[in-house]
Amino acid sequence: MAAGRVFAFRDVRWAPDPVLAPSAAVRSPQPVPLVIDNGSFQTRAGWAAADPSVPAEPLLRFRSLAARSRGARGGAGAETQVGNDLGSPEPLRWLLRSPFDRNVPVQLELQELLLDHVFQRLGVASQGCVDHPIVLTEAVCNPLYSRQMMSELLFECYQVPKVSYGVDSLYSFYHNRRQNWPYSGLVISSGYQCTHILPVLEGRLDAKNCKRINLGGCQAAVYLQRLLQLKYPGHFAAITLSRMEEILHEHSYIAEDYIEELQKWRSPEYYENNVHKMQLPFSNKLLGSTLTSEEKQERRQQQLRRLQELNARRREEKLQLDQERLDRLLYVQELLEDGQMDQFHKALVELNMDSAEELQSYINKLSLAIEQTKQKILQAEVNIEVDVVDSKPETPDLDPLGSEQSLEDVESINEFEPLFAEEQPEAEKPVAAVQPVFNLAEYHQLFLGTERIRASEIVFQPSLIGEDQAGIAETMQYVLERYPKEQQAVLVQNVFLTGGNAMYPGLKARVQKELLEMRPFQSSFQVHLASSPVLDAWYGARDWAVEHMTREEGWITRKDYEEKGGEYLKEHCASNVYVPIRLPKQAPRTTEALAPSRALTSSTGSACEQA
Repeated sequence: MAAGRVFAFRDVRWAPDPVLAPSAAVRSPQPVPLVIDNGSFQTRAGWAAADPSVPAEPLLRFRSLAARSRGARGGAGAETQVGNDLGSPEPLRWLLRSPFDRNVPVQLELQELLLDHVFQRLGVASQGCVDHPIVLTEAVCNPLYSRQMMSELLFECYQVPKVSYGVDSLYSFYHNRRQNWPYSGLVISSGYQCTHILPVLEGRLDAKNCKRINLGGCQAAVYLQRLLQLKYPGHFAAITLSRMEEILHEHSYIAEDYIEELQKWRSPEYYENNVHKMQLPFSNKLLGSTLTSEEKQERRQQQLRRLQELNARRREEKLQLDQERLDRLLYVQELLEDGQMDQFHKALVELNMDSAEELQSYINKLSLAIEQTKQKILQAEVNIEVDVVDSKPETPDLDPLGSEQSLEDVESINEFEPLFAEEQPEAEKPVAAVQPVFNLAEYHQLFLGTERIRASEIVFQPSLIGEDQAGIAETMQYVLERYPKEQQAVLVQNVFLTGGNAMYPGLKARVQKELLEMRPFQSSFQVHLASSPVLDAWYGARDWAVEHMTREEGWITRKDYEEKGGEYLKEHCASNVYVPIRLPKQAPRTTEALAPSRALTSSTGSACEQA
């Protein structure tokens, strides 16, 4: 196999975000808007200022995660870490929390932690409030409860002057719009949790015909992890979600024709040329030993010396403990000799003994054990130099008392006996390097073949993971069929791809192929890819904020919030739209409608009685 196809996992640790000092241009002559792309995968934040001294890019980019560790034993309280301060998500995977349910923020406390992190690291210096206007992204057809929660948090907790909500994919759509592009189009936004098909007519979102697929990068990473864990059960723990996300971002692609691509992978030549081998970390120690006899003898001497020190320390501890027990027994014997019978009998009960004869027997045995231990200590001090070949570690005698310590000594020495077997000089052979039975590095490699296309294919075929949903192609066709043919022709002239999954190589070609199959013969269509599918939502929100900084269009002020409630939304070119929902009124139940049911009940009851 080609050696150039081996890739090492980067396992990059997140660097903590520094506390930035904002320039004076963000506060003069008036506070400039703060743009926050509140994504379910990553949060991006930065300033929207026309001044060239202010960077026109997001200054903060961190995962939308928070983890609260338990209090330390020393009395320290629980510590909460957000985003890049986590370092690496894998050790804290079971503690990680996200404010999002799918792509909708529903946890107010966790969302507040993310906003605190943004304002603190961007250096918002206002006391008791955030006096900058906020431009915030939200989900398509965002529920009123989620917007109410977000407005309440921004206006009540942070005292912001005004806020504007917009859809991230629409911001990306308007940021990438060229001069010759039509104002209408079909936006395909595929992110971390969901994939949306959004029709845009005459510059405004048609919310009634928007469709969502509950599949994205998160489900693809879990599916890829399951595939590789089944393929390599020996590396189950090393196949983590973070590494699967790295494989998706750097090694996966979308096949233009999935079945045809699978047929290509059946060819050994194609497999050799296109397989990616991911190298897992491993220890480079060989299974065999290449030490010479002198090195082996030196190692045995070191091990024997450590064992002797361990035995000497145990004997000293045993001697001290036995001496304390002997002193206690002698004290009880003195009580008997002094005639203090009451105290003597109480001491016997505490020692779990019945008579003075049993006490004398224990004193004799313990004295003998102490004497034997002292002799062993003296013998060990005399025999400091030990010949490894001609001698073996001594085995201590078992005493009648302190048998637990003696057994431990014997067991510890028996564990090392195979290391100190006698050398056979006549059987010594020339030392040769022992070759392992397999390549250790190759054993710790993950071979990515069809897995490179299977995980990313779920957005087109959700049935691969057992989801009863339509894929992008079927959903796109369903949305188009809800319009007359003239509007269909207008929409397909500007099919726009954005979102994190738009980074997959081959997505544009696959969408073009699907459109070619579903559109009429000799009809035209155009597919465009966002210039930066991940960051264009933030760039589009910044462009909108700079353009509408002094206008009232699209901004919800504090007065609007207090008068009209947190669900209130001011529409603009990249926002959600108000869709009135009229629930059908239930017809009141009249006596005529109740009569047949009563008759049926009575007839049923009589039938039951007859039965």
